[in-house]
Amino acid sequence: MTADPTTETGVSYTELLRDNRNFRYLWFGQIVSLLGDWFNLVASAALIGLLTQSGLAVGSLFVVRMLAPFLVSPIAGVAADRYNRKSLLIGADLVRAAVVLAFLLVRDAGDVWLLYTLTGFQMAMSGFFDPAHTAILPDIAKPRELGAVNALSSATWSVMLALGAALGGLFSGTFGMYPAFVLDTFTFLLSAALLMQIRMPAKLASAAADKTVAAAVGQYLRGLRYLRAHKDVLVVALQKATMALFFATAFQVLQVAIAQQVFTVGQGGGTSLGLMFGLTGVGSGLGPILARKLTGDDPQSLKEAIAYGYLIAIAGIIVTAPLLSLETVLLGSLVRSIGSGVIWVFSTHLLLQMVPDEVRGRVFASDFMFFYLGSALASSLVGAALDTSLTIPNIIWTMAALGVIPTVFWTVWVMRGRRETV
Repeated sequence: MTADPTTETGVSYTELLRDNRNFRYLWFGQIVSLLGDWFNLVASAALIGLLTQSGLAVGSLFVVRMLAPFLVSPIAGVAADRYNRKSLLIGADLVRAAVVLAFLLVRDAGDVWLLYTLTGFQMAMSGFFDPAHTAILPDIAKPRELGAVNALSSATWSVMLALGAALGGLFSGTFGMYPAFVLDTFTFLLSAALLMQIRMPAKLASAAADKTVAAAVGQYLRGLRYLRAHKDVLVVALQKATMALFFATAFQVLQVAIAQQVFTVGQGGGTSLGLMFGLTGVGSGLGPILARKLTGDDPQSLKEAIAYGYLIAIAGIIVTAPLLSLETVLLGSLVRSIGSGVIWVFSTHLLLQMVPDEVRGRVFASDFMFFYLGSALASSLVGAALDTSLTIPNIIWTMAALGVIPTVFWTVWVMRGRRETV
């Protein structure tokens, strides 16, 4: 069983970083890795838009970024429960460093296939990294630290989205895209060096278990059976995918089109694209931190906050839809991302509270698998829509209307659960 974090007094973020050496190094590694990663995303999106002038091509880039980790998620989940999670993180960083350096070979429209292929390899390694990173948090944190660990780790992702995307947009908009790929290579290497400083036992009772393919398949199927038997866990694990499908990844594709066709600042719209990603990072970072001051780590409060997160995300899309000015688009990005950030962080924290260690890697791999699938579907649909007669405002208004569906479903589920508890 997992400890109930609501029964112990939590720690402050300052105490956590001061007293928990392992998390401190994990956090430092996350900072530098994500800084380069968001440089890479903005540069890749701007480069492919510049080379192809196609909304579908840009959407396809996001599809590849999400489909690759989706395909490796079953293997990644078993690996995170079977092998040393620290070693998995370091290995994924080293492979990504080599892959990202090869992005320098993409020079014209005929090389776009290579950009897709390299992106696929990079994101496949991220498919191993992300569930192992989330699953390792309870391994290096005490139960009373878990709420602060998750909030700070998730907020860091968002803050580095803001900083990395903004710097990446400004940098690529001023100097071009290729220096961003070089920087990304070095950040992965530095991240691996920092992760090596974490001190952990050789890990996991499963380390001595059967290592055959049949055993791995059996472990994965047991993880799926766990989700099927625990419907409450499954519903929470679907929230990232829902958020990506209706609010987050779908809008990222639109941001590229807005930057290159409507409010173009910098080379290939790189500067305006970086600003939009930057405000997205600010909102998704600050939103959960501020919301947690109201909810604490109480599960019911976290669930209710996710419902408000859906409403806030819809409000941000409505602000953006008319495309009145770059300023209103940036404001809409900020508001939308506050809601999306609450959904992401609080659903993760609920899973950390609900899922036992022996299946945690597989549950989080499934969590990310659903997310990647939703993101790939959103990217392909929006990318295809951009190449039709639909205008960008029409697509955004449609997103706002469709976003009501998951909002209603989640709210009804939360209210039903509260009645059953009472």
